[in-house]
Amino acid sequence: MSTPSTSGTTVSGRRLRLNVGHDSWDVIWSHVHRVLVVNLGVAVTNLPLLLALATEHQPWRYPVFFGLLSLGAGPSLAAVFAYLRRTADDERAPVAALFRGYRRLFTRALLGWTPFVLLIAVAATDLVALWGSALGPALAPLLIVLMLLALSSGVVAMAGLAEDPRLSRRTLLTACYASVRRWPLALLNLGLLGVSLALVNQAPLMGLAVVPGCALFVVWRDCGAMLEAVGGVGTARPPDATGRRCG
Repeated sequence: MSTPSTSGTTVSGRRLRLNVGHDSWDVIWSHVHRVLVVNLGVAVTNLPLLLALATEHQPWRYPVFFGLLSLGAGPSLAAVFAYLRRTADDERAPVAALFRGYRRLFTRALLGWTPFVLLIAVAATDLVALWGSALGPALAPLLIVLMLLALSSGVVAMAGLAEDPRLSRRTLLTACYASVRRWPLALLNLGLLGVSLALVNQAPLMGLAVVPGCALFVVWRDCGAMLEAVGGVGTARPPDATGRRCG
């Protein structure tokens, strides 16, 4: 129904329309494309682990088996971070770019990820062995912090490897130092990864379709900020006993 206006003309009823410019739509679809590619990459590169978790609902009963499967998460993270870095220059980088990065970084990422997995496995074994003993209350917090630090350092190391493919002891030490110095970001990353795993576990199809790409994008940006705070991979030095950086 038309209503008279103050100028004597009539104004017909109009539906509210969402007026989004072409550039805004381009940014939205580029983000959706990036998320979907990352989700696909995470699902494919971790398929053995995902199938095992779908079959066994109590993975802690088989620590060796699932520990070996978790080794593949490192190369997967490195490939995802390398792809996200490429999207900074090409927002719609093809899916093949992620899998090429996975193949290129696989060996170095596996070598860099394995020490952190072994450290987590040793700390978890000690925690279980000491649970309920007299030393348990005193050492349990230390072991839990050690596991969290190892996990955070492994993720940061994979981000650093995606930035600089040269793997060295300095890369791993820088990742540890960055996790300690920027511990709020480290805890944020671990929280995001924990929530993501919980959501994927509760709703596998919906979770894998939405969650990993969004969470890993935030984790990647946080890892970049953590590495930048300590000078970046290849340039940072852990502090010596006097508080100065070595070298």
